[in-house]
Amino acid sequence: MNFSNYAEHYSSQSGIVQLMEDLSIAAPEGTTLFPLGGGNPAHIQEVQDAIRDSAAALIGDANRFARMIGDYDAPQGHEVFRACLADQLSALFGAKISAEHIAITNGSQASFEILFNAFAGEFSDGSWKQIALPIAPEYVGYNDMSRQDGPILKSTAARIDLLPDRQFKYGVDLTEFSVDSETTGAVCLSRPTNPSGNVVSDEELSQVASRCKAAGVPLIIDGAYGLPFPGMIYAEATPFWDDNTILCLSLSKFGLPGVRTGIVVGPPEVTKLISNANAINGLAPARTGPELVLPLLMNHRLSELSEQVIKPHYLRKQRLAIEVMMSAAHDLPVRIHQPNGAMFLWTWFEDLPGGADELYRRAAREGVVTVSGRHFFQGLDATWQHANECLRLNYAGDEDTVRQGIERLVAVARQQYLEK
Repeated sequence: MNFSNYAEHYSSQSGIVQLMEDLSIAAPEGTTLFPLGGGNPAHIQEVQDAIRDSAAALIGDANRFARMIGDYDAPQGHEVFRACLADQLSALFGAKISAEHIAITNGSQASFEILFNAFAGEFSDGSWKQIALPIAPEYVGYNDMSRQDGPILKSTAARIDLLPDRQFKYGVDLTEFSVDSETTGAVCLSRPTNPSGNVVSDEELSQVASRCKAAGVPLIIDGAYGLPFPGMIYAEATPFWDDNTILCLSLSKFGLPGVRTGIVVGPPEVTKLISNANAINGLAPARTGPELVLPLLMNHRLSELSEQVIKPHYLRKQRLAIEVMMSAAHDLPVRIHQPNGAMFLWTWFEDLPGGADELYRRAAREGVVTVSGRHFFQGLDATWQHANECLRLNYAGDEDTVRQGIERLVAVARQQYLEK
């Protein structure tokens, strides 16, 4: 086939393509598969029961069901869902948020494709602006968003603080991070961070937000794992939103990745842009997610499940993963990032011969699927050795899969260390 230049964007083997393809990878012949890669959330029985009950009620209401499957939604998304969510976010943030401040997309990835290209790239005056990431590593899915000829991401390497118990933590290097309205179109950070489970502190977030506002540059916060749902934050963190902030939420990590529902909360001129893009690119966002979740939102069951079920579930999973990793790697120079959020164990194999890419390949041959850390360090000006010494492990799976997968991974790493 003779494709256009535009098609080149979809022809490369990017990190997010590899990550999603690995979700359906088959076990090598003669081995068992231990899927510790990807971003599938856990199937939590109490959450699934609540969604199933909501689905049953929806199917039982002939009019609601007919509208859900038989009518296009508005391009900005489900109006009743947006109005209900706006009321709850107004209370959470102590700000006046209306339905006009909210737009629905077909998943967060779709949200970021619109936002990044709206605030970065070439402008009418001929200038070129980028999306600044205050901390790297950051979410791999940001890396291939540009629909323009040129790089749109610029990252600041994280500060590394070494902690007791063979842990470490990333911080925003405020001496290096800056916001320049001439070259910066928007600033974006995830809280908590995929891949590391880092939660940017209230003080760091306040500093970043203040610099954005002073420069007249919007701050985009990716809250796909955060507040108010699914609430996968395990450290002190104050919810944040103001009139210069665009907050991106998702129903995926609540347990609904299959319905592809992203939520953008921002100034009306931003949500109107999202609405127009929805109409142009896909006519309208899907109604399924908002219809399923609306009853849970209205009776506050959504926040209750997030706080009382989802958070404790992942904390139990996390404790197991840490215990297994520290026991299996007791004799190796291995550290884990302090896991303050999300569902990942971000593991640093210091001075690993051949690096994490090689470990990823060797582990895959043993049936252990992970994600090589290199993909998460996009937008840096210089090569950073640390970037090729990290792996992301998803600990959301069943206990035996996580335990055996980590033990096999460490066994492969130990052999690789012996090749020094």
